[in-house]
Amino acid sequence: MADSSFDIVSKVERQEVDNALNQAAKEISQRYDFKNVGASIAWSGDKILMQANSEDRVKAILDVFQSKLIKRGISLKSLDAGEPQLSGKEYKIFASIEEGISQENAKKVAKIIRDEGPKGIKAQVQGDELRVTSKSRDDLQAVIALLKGKDFDFALQFVNYR
Repeated sequence: MADSSFDIVSKVERQEVDNALNQAAKEISQRYDFKNVGASIAWSGDKILMQANSEDRVKAILDVFQSKLIKRGISLKSLDAGEPQLSGKEYKIFASIEEGISQENAKKVAKIIRDEGPKGIKAQVQGDELRVTSKSRDDLQAVIALLKGKDFDFALQFVNYR
């Protein structure tokens, strides 16, 4: 019988991020506490630019955006937001969406699988994802449960379960 496998990835649906951004922009344009403060959120290349005339307001914009991401099922671990920076008379925050598992993070996950997972499980790094294989599907499900119980500083999804 062939081995069963699944992939561990860290991907974000770009359309969902776009929808969350549009919802946040709509809420910011309608909320009373954001009137006449130059509050805005928009794409700037492949980064997200949030700006307002005070540090508190720009942090509030980030908070609104994070709540919209959560509602759309996107992990906040994939959002990398910088600190507010003063630029002229406005404060700005640049945020980016992190995708892919770095080599060192993939090695950490593979080590956890080897050390704490069931015997006979193989984990191999393939680019920015990790392939986990085993003869037993129950072992694979145990690995998924093990990794869901761990707290990583990056988002994980499990795909291609066969």
